[in-house]
Amino acid sequence: MRGKGKAYHAVSVHLRGVRELHQVSPLFFTVLTLCCVFRAVTPYVTVFFSARILRELATLRRADILWKWVIAGVLCVGFVSALGAVFQRRYQTLLRDLWGRKEILFIRKMFSLDFSELDKQENHDLRAQIRQNENWSGWGLMRVQNVYGDFVGGMIGILSGIALTASLFTSPVPDTAGGLVILNHPVFILILAALMVAVSILAGKFSAVSTKCWSSGAKEATLGNRLFGHFGYIGMDKERGADIRMYEQQKLVSAYWEKSSVFGANGPFGKSARGKMGIYASLGVCVTTLITGSIYVFTCLKAWGGAFDVGSITQYVGAATAMVSNIFALVGLMGTLETNTGYLDKTFEFLDIPNAMYQGSLTTEKRFDRRYEIEFRDVSFRYPGSEFWALRHVNLKFRVGSRLAIVGENGSGKTTFIKLLCRLYDPQEGQILLNGIDIRKYRYDDYMNLFSVVFQDFQLIAQPLGANVAGSMEYDRDRAYRALADAGFGDRLSTMDRGLDTMLYKNLSEDGVDVSGGEAQKIAIARALYKDAPFIILDEPTAALDPIAEAEIYSRFDEIAGDKTAIYISHRLSSCKFCDEIAVFHEGRIVQKGSHDALIADETGKYHELWTAQAQYYTAE
Repeated sequence: MRGKGKAYHAVSVHLRGVRELHQVSPLFFTVLTLCCVFRAVTPYVTVFFSARILRELATLRRADILWKWVIAGVLCVGFVSALGAVFQRRYQTLLRDLWGRKEILFIRKMFSLDFSELDKQENHDLRAQIRQNENWSGWGLMRVQNVYGDFVGGMIGILSGIALTASLFTSPVPDTAGGLVILNHPVFILILAALMVAVSILAGKFSAVSTKCWSSGAKEATLGNRLFGHFGYIGMDKERGADIRMYEQQKLVSAYWEKSSVFGANGPFGKSARGKMGIYASLGVCVTTLITGSIYVFTCLKAWGGAFDVGSITQYVGAATAMVSNIFALVGLMGTLETNTGYLDKTFEFLDIPNAMYQGSLTTEKRFDRRYEIEFRDVSFRYPGSEFWALRHVNLKFRVGSRLAIVGENGSGKTTFIKLLCRLYDPQEGQILLNGIDIRKYRYDDYMNLFSVVFQDFQLIAQPLGANVAGSMEYDRDRAYRALADAGFGDRLSTMDRGLDTMLYKNLSEDGVDVSGGEAQKIAIARALYKDAPFIILDEPTAALDPIAEAEIYSRFDEIAGDKTAIYISHRLSSCKFCDEIAVFHEGRIVQKGSHDALIADETGKYHELWTAQAQYYTAE
């Protein structure tokens, strides 16, 4: 039962693989099936007409009949070969396309994952492992189409071979053939047929064992591929170029090139090819050769005894040999199926990662007055797998339309606080309330639409400027222009010949424009303004700017935020002086709250300590 369960699992995961690939390329398996049909049938069509032509040449030699067979053979073989070539070409085109399209499955999964799951390193490691398995040997999802094609082609080949070789066993040797009459005996025929099938299966088993050897070096191959993927292209990384040259890091890189021999002649696969893998592969070929020789002997003996003419020899030998090869390939396919199952399990482990966050059903109230109140009520949170609390017993209520600054040292919990506010994570203890209702009860997408955030590690996309601001290829151009102007990017925009259609960066376009860190930050702020959400959050997006430039952006942003509730996170306390309230975080707790003047007056407080520490660098001696 255990073996049956294992086989059932192997078949089921490959069938799921077919369904998953069909989603992203609906035409692929139809074309592959037709390609396999014509590829499998073509040799038998050729054998059939060749046998008829040889029979006529060896017997009656009737010119009119001979020409009919020749013309019919040329037309049929040509037609089948031409169609096969057309489908083969189309298959190759779709296959190259499928290598890229299969990534849609992973992209969709990444987009649909809760941020808390996306943020887990183990999930990224799993995705990297899947990619590396594909890169070093093609195992995984893309091997499914090979398995499908080999199975369809093998089955059609076997059925076609049976159709053309059945009469090999049923055509009797005349009684005048002497001792060769034994070839007519049913037991002899049954034994020979069983032997052909059994030996073909044995050869396939040898091939399957050889294929399974690929799994033995999977860990070494994955590591080797990872090392090559990193060190093999490190010289093309322009961001590393200066360090490599200043510190002669090419010596470090060369050490990995010289020591890594996973795929070399002395690596695990090279050794296996000279050992178990090579031995079993050779045995499979040898056994197949023996059975092919037996077919030749049996066919020639029956022809010698007068069971059929010389033309039939061509048909029987060709068809039987092809049929044995298909049986051999089909049985050997089981090794591929079993080996690939382990890699597919990894793929579906990733695609089946569950979302654990509760999905509410309430819609957020659409308020034109933007009167949304949020309260943190005794909230505590720690990251998955960590024993330390990133936030502990946090209580805070936002006043509508106010300006709140969040300050504190690195690791004090500021960014974690924002992630909880935006519901990228859920707290383990306490509640976050929107207008008095737990935010988990709201529809996730509805709740997210309440926030515009400029994160510290914000990212822009190598797409047109306007599309970056709007997050869409179709957008309100006037609104995008106003957002860029309000964010302080207006002067730079006026120098761009293509305006909002200017491509950012050169990743996808030679005409792309590289923007400085400060310019990128302004575009990110414009993106937040374009969304026009009731809450707008700046999570240290100006950290790369000098204090004066940062203060200018914040003071300007205070003006354009209007009636929105604005939240600022900054290391530079002087940038937050204009805020209505400042919350001071320390070791995951809020240790102070109040206005700048009130907090600076408390000389024993954390805020005064931070302010004094920073002020000394900007005070003239």
